[in-house]
Amino acid sequence: MKRKLFISSVVILLLTIAIAFITTIMAKTPQQPYKELGKKDELEFRYYPAAVLASVTNSNPTYKGSANKNFRVLAGYIFGGNQSSNKIAMTAPVHMQMENGQSTMSFVMPEGYNLNNLPKPSSGSIELHKSPEEYVAVIRFGGWASDEKIESRKKELNQQLSKLGIKHQNNFRFLGYNAPWDFLFRRNEIIVGISKESVPA
Repeated sequence: MKRKLFISSVVILLLTIAIAFITTIMAKTPQQPYKELGKKDELEFRYYPAAVLASVTNSNPTYKGSANKNFRVLAGYIFGGNQSSNKIAMTAPVHMQMENGQSTMSFVMPEGYNLNNLPKPSSGSIELHKSPEEYVAVIRFGGWASDEKIESRKKELNQQLSKLGIKHQNNFRFLGYNAPWDFLFRRNEIIVGISKESVPA
């Protein structure tokens, strides 16, 4: 009985430490700014201002087949793999778009950077560019992302928008907010562009 109680206490302590560690790390990670415009059932509507992105494209169109490879390329860039050997802070979320037989991953550059002052990538596969401002519909899910989960939530987002009579731009993207080693409180989202006029009042 005492042994079971001891083991339970240790497990609770380790979980508490893990939760505190992950919460601290997430709180310190700058997030891409957006304005929440409202919610409808599971959907959230947002406005994203223009952002500066570093992107890499892979010929593998699946999350499983391209996420790790694309992440390593972009992480190498912000961790000093650039012509100035400068380190750039990691931000959240990581964007992924999988369509037309390929996948593109993007890191949002921190506030203060623009296309003129960003260090040039050492890798020719990385593109620095500016995203347009946009209005989006969002659906969230937890746990570890997979191609199956992404496709399921994409269909659900499409169905929910159809029920509301909202047309979308068919540019579905996956947003991942956690580092690969985070195992608690994982946050994932599927977003798609919509017009400003179609945002529910």
